[in-house]
Amino acid sequence: MTPTARTSLVTVLALASALTLSACAVAGPTPGASGDAGASTSASTAAFNDADESFAQLMIPHHEQAIEMSDDLLTKDGVDVRVTDIATAIKAAQQPEIDQMQGWLTEWGAEATDHSGMGGMGEGSNGMMSDGDMMALRDSSGADAGALFLQQMIMHHEGAIVMAKAELSNGENPEAQTLAQSIVTSQTAEIAEMRELLAAL
Repeated sequence: MTPTARTSLVTVLALASALTLSACAVAGPTPGASGDAGASTSASTAAFNDADESFAQLMIPHHEQAIEMSDDLLTKDGVDVRVTDIATAIKAAQQPEIDQMQGWLTEWGAEATDHSGMGGMGEGSNGMMSDGDMMALRDSSGADAGALFLQQMIMHHEGAIVMAKAELSNGENPEAQTLAQSIVTSQTAEIAEMRELLAAL
């Protein structure tokens, strides 16, 4: 190989190497691609408004009362097992939802509230039981307790559905909207189940 040919070959190889390195650089990750630490934001903090805050602040004590009602029923003897199964299912479903909503309020810098200002059964549309209603459930027993629990929980669920539909109409946060839709769907089905069972007792 002549010196001139050798020089030309070295030049070609150097150029090819440079082009390969350039192609690798172009194929590298771009800003905002998957894996970029700043590319994603928590869905719970992405967007929220006053309706989202109100939904969580009011639904937490609403759920807490449903769990209290279920706990009261589950301490009693002589209650139809189909009713106790519903009470157990309500507890299992609503405690994780309470935890989720409390987490949102913490992230949003909003305070939780209690149910003291939410009204009793028959006042407004939230379905909350009054102190007298709760006492009546505690004092009931056996089959009467099961029937009273179903009557009260149907009304309680109806109030929750009204609150959830308000969130669907006025809220902004995607996680809150998803939970609201889940409450509408699941509690509508539970109301139908409880009405059927109440008629059969």
